[in-house]
Amino acid sequence: MKCVLVWFRRDLRLEDHAALHHALRSGLPVLPVFIFDTDILGNLPDERDARVNFIHEQVQNIKTSLNALGSDLLVRTGKPVEVLEKIVKEYAVHGLYHNRDYESYAQKRDAMVHEMAQKLSVQVLTYKDHVLHEAYEVTKEDGKPYTVFTPYKRKVYASLNISENEPQSLFLSYECKAYYANFYKRKAEPLISLESLGFVRSSIHVSPPQWNVEILKNYARDRDFPSLDASSRMGIHLRFGTVSIREAAQWALRHSETYFSELLWRDFYSMILQAFPQVERQSFKPEYDRIEWLNDENQYAAWCNGQTGYPMVDAGMRQLNETGFMHNRLRMITASFLVKHLLIDWRWGEAYFAEKLLDFDLASNNGGWQWAAGCGTDAAPYFRIFSPEAQQKKFDPDGTFINKWLPELDTFDYQKPIVEHTMARIRCLSVFQKALSS
Repeated sequence: MKCVLVWFRRDLRLEDHAALHHALRSGLPVLPVFIFDTDILGNLPDERDARVNFIHEQVQNIKTSLNALGSDLLVRTGKPVEVLEKIVKEYAVHGLYHNRDYESYAQKRDAMVHEMAQKLSVQVLTYKDHVLHEAYEVTKEDGKPYTVFTPYKRKVYASLNISENEPQSLFLSYECKAYYANFYKRKAEPLISLESLGFVRSSIHVSPPQWNVEILKNYARDRDFPSLDASSRMGIHLRFGTVSIREAAQWALRHSETYFSELLWRDFYSMILQAFPQVERQSFKPEYDRIEWLNDENQYAAWCNGQTGYPMVDAGMRQLNETGFMHNRLRMITASFLVKHLLIDWRWGEAYFAEKLLDFDLASNNGGWQWAAGCGTDAAPYFRIFSPEAQQKKFDPDGTFINKWLPELDTFDYQKPIVEHTMARIRCLSVFQKALSS
C-alpha cells in the first residue's frame, strides 16, 4: 500500500504542524517517522544531556498518542539519509513531507535526503513551520534583507496590519486532528531506550508547555529581574517544536507586545542566518575578526564554572550549569563579561552556551553572542561595556538571585575578582579600537 512519510525533527507535536497537516490531506496513509541522528548525538559530550532526555520523552508522548489511534511513530537510529532510504524501499513511499530547518548541518543533511528521494522517484514537500517569517518574506524595498531590527519589526507590523486584526486571524494554525484517521495503521513498537542511545536520564526536569497569562501581562515590567518568576520558560518548547510559533505569537499578541517583540527577534536572527550563513563561524562585521583575543584558558574555565569573583556573572553561570536555563538579562551580562572583560573570543562562549542551554538555537545563540561582542547585526556598540556591579544593583538590588546561587558569597571562600573592572574596560577599548582602525 502506498503511503507518505512525515519526518519529525524540531516539531515534536501532532497539532498545528504544517508538514503533518498537508500530508494528512494528501489522500494517502501517513507514516510518521523520527530519527535519532547519530551524527548529532555523537557530538554531544555529556551522557546526561537533558535535551536528549527531553526529546526522548516527547517522542514517547507522540508514540502514545498515535498508538491510541491504531498507528505508531516509526523511530529509528542512524544517519538520516541511510535510514530514510531503507524506509522508502520497505513501505512503498510516494512522498516525503517535512518542515524546513535553516541551520547549516540541517541544510546539508536535507540536501542529501532530497537527492536520495529524487533517485527513488519520491516526491519531497517542505514547509515553513519553525518561524513566522522566512528570510525573504520581510525585506527592504530593494528586496534585500534587513540588518537592523527596528525597521524589520516595523515592516512586520505593517505587513500584518496588527493594530486592526485579531491575533487568531494573523497566524492561522494548521488543523491536523480532523484528519487523524489518515494515519498509517500499524502495530506499536517499543521505543528504544535512552541507554541504547548512549545516554542516561538527566536530573533536570522540564515542565510541560503552559502559557501563563499573568507572566505575559507583566512581562515588560518584570522580565529583566532574574529573581522573579517572570520568564515564559517556553524556550525549549519553541526550540523543539512541542508548541508552535504561531500559537506563541497569538498568546503574545493577546497579552504582551514586548513578548511578541522577542519572538520577532527570534525570527530576525533566523533570517540573518539564512541570508548570511557565514555568521555561523565569522563576525557579521568582518573587521571584528581582526581583534587580538587573549583567550586565557584559566580565565575561561573560571567563567564557565561561575568563579570570576563577580557575583552577577557567577550566579548566572551556575544557574546555567545546574539547570540548563539562563535568564536573558544574565545571558547579556555573562557574554559581555567574557568578551570585553576577559577578551575571550565570543565563539568560545557561544560554544559553551550551545552545550549547556536547553533552549539552544543556533541562530538566536549566534545572534546574541555577536550582539554582545559588538560584531553582529544591529549589535551593541563595542564601547558599551556592562559593569557587573551596576547591573547587579539595578536588576538584583536586594541580592535575592545571587544569594541563591552563591552560598559562599559573604565568606572568605568566595573567589576574588579575576580581573579589575576599570582596567579591563580600558584594555577592551584599546584592543577593539586597534583592530577596528587597522
